[in-house]
Amino acid sequence: MTIDLQKGQKIDLTKGNAGLTELMAGLGWDPAEQSSGGFLKGLLGGKNKVDIDCDSSVLLLNEQGKLAKKENLIYFGNLKSACGSVQHMGDNLTGGGDGDDEQVMIYLNKVPADVHRLVFVVNIYDCQNRKQDFGMIKNAFIRVVNKSDKQELARFNMSDDYSGKTALIVSEVYRYKGEWKFAALGEGTNDPSLSSLVQRYC
Repeated sequence: MTIDLQKGQKIDLTKGNAGLTELMAGLGWDPAEQSSGGFLKGLLGGKNKVDIDCDSSVLLLNEQGKLAKKENLIYFGNLKSACGSVQHMGDNLTGGGDGDDEQVMIYLNKVPADVHRLVFVVNIYDCQNRKQDFGMIKNAFIRVVNKSDKQELARFNMSDDYSGKTALIVSEVYRYKGEWKFAALGEGTNDPSLSSLVQRYC
């Protein structure tokens, strides 16, 4: 049964789920309808959907919460970690379609001992030139699925108003006393790019 989380809540993943080693994290979002330009279209209620290229990434952090090496950043330009514990399944350029827009596979038994947190972030590609922010996005979520039986373990619907924000620190999977937990973060930032966002962890 899915546990719906609110911002700031945490749940156990492996405690009570004996043998859980493989997770799928699915992230999704939809473009919000934008009012069309022009006086006549405005009177007629004209709306359209603007393609927004959101990119999900995962940072593999050490016990101090730092990105120890650049290879521990998993994104559209580096889809698989060297250790094989995290694999990004590819980039969705528009946010169109139902269900997950991007998926990340996590193999907990392959996570190196010096990695303690897997932080999921989403940023809008080229947001400054395109003049886009997360106020133009709706229905953003992350869900965590037990890959072996397809059971959804947790879902976090990001319902806050993120207008003006250009990046989101969505959630994290982290070690605690020998178990793995999931935390819903939902923090919006004004970082203009992934490289800027990553600097927070260097």
